[in-house]
Amino acid sequence: MSEIPAKATESEDPSDGARAEAAGASGEAPVGDPLWQSSPPGSMYEYIKVASFSIGADGLVDQWSLRAEQLLGIPAERAVGMDPIAAFVDPDLRDRGHRKMAEILDGREWTGVIPFRLPDVPEEDGVLFREPGFGPERDGLAEVYVMPTRNEDGEKAAVCIVVDVRVLRRIETDLAASQAIFGQSPFGFLLIDSDLRVRRANQRFASIFGGTPDDHRGKGVHDYLPRGEAERVAATLRRVLETGDSITDMHVTGFVPGSEERRHWSVNLYRVHSGSGRPIGIAWLGIDITARRAAAREAAAARRNLALLNEAGARIGNSLDLETTARELLDVVVPGFCDLATVDLYQGLLAGDETPPGLADGSAELRRVAFASAVSDVPFESTAKPVAVGAVHHYPFNSPCADALRTARPRAVPAEEGGLVQSTLVVPMVAHDTVVGLVQFSRTKGSEPFGDRDRDVAVELAARAAVCIDNARLYRREHERALILQRSLLPPGDPVASGLDIACRYLPGNVSTGRPSEVGGDWFDVIELPGHRTALVVGDVMGRGLRAAVAMGELRTAVRTLAQLDLEPAEVLSQLDEIARGLGAPGGPSQAFGPGGIQQATRAARRPREADLSEVYLATCVYAVYDSVTRRCTFANAGHLPPVLVEPGEAALMLDVPPGMPLGVGGEPFEEVEVELPEGALLALYTDGLVESRDHPLDEGLQAFVGALTDPSRPLEDVCDHVLNTLDTHHGEDDIALLMARVQGLPAESVGDWTLPREPRSVGRAREYARGQLLSWDLEPLVDTTELLVSELVTNALRYGEGEIRLRLLLDRTLVCEVWDSGLVQPRRRRARDTDEGGRGLQLVGLLSAAWGSRRTHRGKTVWFELPLPDGEHGMVDPAEALLSLF
Repeated sequence: MSEIPAKATESEDPSDGARAEAAGASGEAPVGDPLWQSSPPGSMYEYIKVASFSIGADGLVDQWSLRAEQLLGIPAERAVGMDPIAAFVDPDLRDRGHRKMAEILDGREWTGVIPFRLPDVPEEDGVLFREPGFGPERDGLAEVYVMPTRNEDGEKAAVCIVVDVRVLRRIETDLAASQAIFGQSPFGFLLIDSDLRVRRANQRFASIFGGTPDDHRGKGVHDYLPRGEAERVAATLRRVLETGDSITDMHVTGFVPGSEERRHWSVNLYRVHSGSGRPIGIAWLGIDITARRAAAREAAAARRNLALLNEAGARIGNSLDLETTARELLDVVVPGFCDLATVDLYQGLLAGDETPPGLADGSAELRRVAFASAVSDVPFESTAKPVAVGAVHHYPFNSPCADALRTARPRAVPAEEGGLVQSTLVVPMVAHDTVVGLVQFSRTKGSEPFGDRDRDVAVELAARAAVCIDNARLYRREHERALILQRSLLPPGDPVASGLDIACRYLPGNVSTGRPSEVGGDWFDVIELPGHRTALVVGDVMGRGLRAAVAMGELRTAVRTLAQLDLEPAEVLSQLDEIARGLGAPGGPSQAFGPGGIQQATRAARRPREADLSEVYLATCVYAVYDSVTRRCTFANAGHLPPVLVEPGEAALMLDVPPGMPLGVGGEPFEEVEVELPEGALLALYTDGLVESRDHPLDEGLQAFVGALTDPSRPLEDVCDHVLNTLDTHHGEDDIALLMARVQGLPAESVGDWTLPREPRSVGRAREYARGQLLSWDLEPLVDTTELLVSELVTNALRYGEGEIRLRLLLDRTLVCEVWDSGLVQPRRRRARDTDEGGRGLQLVGLLSAAWGSRRTHRGKTVWFELPLPDGEHGMVDPAEALLSLF
């Protein structure tokens, strides 16, 4: 019992309680003096809470315990002397209660369950001693045990022991629930005492570690776990027992009896307390997570592989260069996937062949383009001679590498005895059903060997790299073709012009950085015009690639065609703008330069088109015509950067040429600016790649370019090199076209200029002027031919022209004769019939001259012809034979 009435314990020896408590603490039954003793700590009485009181011979309460005060809510001073039947029994049952009380006082024991009603308690007393859980109810159900006895005077009395039935039912329910949880739990369940010994184990735990649940009583963690793991778990158990802090999801690793498979458990620990709150042990709940750990490792490996493939997709193939792409692959896989790796590509691919030789038997030559190792100073091959990066080699026919190349399937290479490499995968690089090379992945000792999943990942990595390498190969092939096309459209060699010293440079984009570049649309041209005039052209098609190069070629051809028509610069750009607008239209480019081509391109440009920006061709262009006789240069600009002029002894400056709209926009006229260039002046035309980049704004680049032209007197080739070296940090992403010209005007003694009145005598006078001028130039072999052709042109001017006539002879690399009049009717060459007396003059001019033509001027027209200078290489045509050939 937890307590007895006070009078019964007065003679109790205090030492007896101590002995009993010590005995209870050791788990043994109390021994010693048979007097009343205290129950051991943690006994059931701490949970049941038994109350007691005694009844005197008069049937009234004469003793009332403290537990009775707590259970029934009545203090002792009110309870003593109270009739329990009247106080607690329902009025309808009081008669029966009094009879039972009389029987008890006569010496009969009684045990039973009776309903009771708590008496009314004054408000000032309150229900202060009722324990939590009893609530404010006034009725209850009690299990009562009444024992007859006698008091000190020998009178009959009774002792009553009372237990609240609700507490008993709760204990019963808790025991049943505890047994169900402990016995039926699908997880391993242990109760561990304060000595870290198992006090109870459930069936699930016993089924894993063998035996029955009772066989595990008294065992410790060292009986189940390896030493190091057991010490870690024991330290955790002691910490839980001392602090009361729960442990959740503690991972424990060990083995089960009869198996060498490593098992993993997730363990939850919490401290267990007695009814009075004293710690008495630890509850252990263990869950086998071996399968879950394996699945987690599988998932982690899958995530790593996905991350590896994702990284490969982001890092491989950014350069469109074969060797760089191979190195990017190795940067991804070493050391994240393997410890050593090499990449070999077919030598034929690297040499530019369309189809690599020897694919059938895998014996073609390969070049090692990349090698990476996470282990320092370790060659890839352990027995054969190592292959250096850049070396050309081939694999033996019966080797796994040659077999992988033949079959296009990966192969595993067994490890060699005593070698560092323990696992190797040989994977062919296949792109579009074509093997382009071979990649080898190896792991050294200490790393996990390759598995099936690793093989799949290796194949995917090699396939991605192969596609990028094949794309780089195709890009290189198309890029080379585009470069051939682009360079074929640029002026061959060093252009030569009358009255100008020319130097030029063309650099593809990224040439300074060494990275592959796309073909651009930059171009320049030097076009010789009649009268020792020269057209200088620099243009830039917006965009890059083969499409831009083709558009550049079409526009360059159009510029040359329009220049031969001897149009004014502004008119040339206007016609070129119409052609550019028609390039994107169906049939526009192919028909732009045929009969009526300019008109067709114009009409195509004006037709409604779908709003497809990919078909819009835009370009910038600056067109200049230089006259070596007058040293005057006429400029027209279509959205291009301004020309730069450096006069002798002066600082460089940008010419104020109005920048019109780019070609292809249309709708705006172009303006012309005429500038007189002093002797020795330097003129520079260029594209934006020279002065603009993503790291440097355009203004900064222009200022740097102008500042680089500090010494125009140096040779032009040196000036070009100096400019490119100075502006090296300002370009690299775009193509660069640079055209420089130094002015060397035609000397006055090389020009003969006469004005003739409009009369028949002017024909003879023109012949005299021409003869005298040629003799002064020591060009006697040209006198007869020149006299004949001059008379024909002057005669036509008298017959079909208007106003006075002007004759001009120009001597430079060739002899040019010009006849000007104010008429606007252009001469037209026709074939005369045998019976015609005239109409053969222009035919004769065409036969005797190297070239001839006519052009409009501001106030009329000029008809001209050109004769080569006698140098022994070009034979002169006999005028008599030419005349006879006309009949």
